[in-house]
Amino acid sequence: MRIVSVLALSAFLTLPPAPAPGILLLAHGGSDAWNQNVRDIAAATERAIPTEVALGMASRAEIQGALDRLVARGVTSVVAVPLFVSSHSSVITSTEYLLGLRAEMPDDLKIFAAMAHGGGHAGHVMAPDPAATTPVVRNVPVRMSPALDAHPIVASILAARAASISRSPEDEAVIIVAHGPVDDETNARWLADLRITAGRLAAAKFHSVDAITVRDDAPAAIRDAATGELRALVEERAAGGRRVLIVPALLSFGGIEAGIRKRLEGLAYTMTDRGLAPDDRLAAWVLEMAVVK
Repeated sequence: MRIVSVLALSAFLTLPPAPAPGILLLAHGGSDAWNQNVRDIAAATERAIPTEVALGMASRAEIQGALDRLVARGVTSVVAVPLFVSSHSSVITSTEYLLGLRAEMPDDLKIFAAMAHGGGHAGHVMAPDPAATTPVVRNVPVRMSPALDAHPIVASILAARAASISRSPEDEAVIIVAHGPVDDETNARWLADLRITAGRLAAAKFHSVDAITVRDDAPAAIRDAATGELRALVEERAAGGRRVLIVPALLSFGGIEAGIRKRLEGLAYTMTDRGLAPDDRLAAWVLEMAVVK
């Protein structure tokens, strides 16, 4: 018996250590309140899986620092979870490149790299630091999950936001408004996901549920066209006798919602008082992304 026990113990001690994953939570970053929403999500997931936050638009320094902190904490693999509304973004593809998950560097990474050291926005940037466009050093395997996209949790949260300002759903027109990208092809992908989300909200028995993007970062002509489409949609729904509910599909309020209000000046509508965050369901989504391959 003793020999068997010693052999069993010896075998156990020679087994490789159990995988210890960590979460690299990626987010755009914004105001103090905006960033705190992200840190609160990280604090919730931390109770189950070691989590570190990297804020910024494909910021190599932030990503490397968060990875290094996770490795120092003993994780043996990392799941990068982009807390972004859509995977269809050059920020996402640039992050994939920095993580060594994409071979070709997206052109926009040079812009993000310049912004990271004080370059400002596209159209007025400094020359990027070459180191800021170099893939990070990975001491453990890293994979990356999708962003929120058309995950059911998005519809669940937005439905709750709409319900918070609803009076009589059958007489109300919900319009989901998202930031959106610059180019038309990518915008079509955003809208495809948003329409899936809109279809799920329709189950709440609203009279109608539409989805649209405002494309803030696009050239003026595209932005103006997006504004015209949004205003026309609000006017059309209101003309039909419907109470219009604007539900922004933004991770967190912190500026873009003010732009939506400006675009809708003079029109009758009611807007929710927050974006997707804060909401406990986001932490559950992050954990799901960390374990589903």
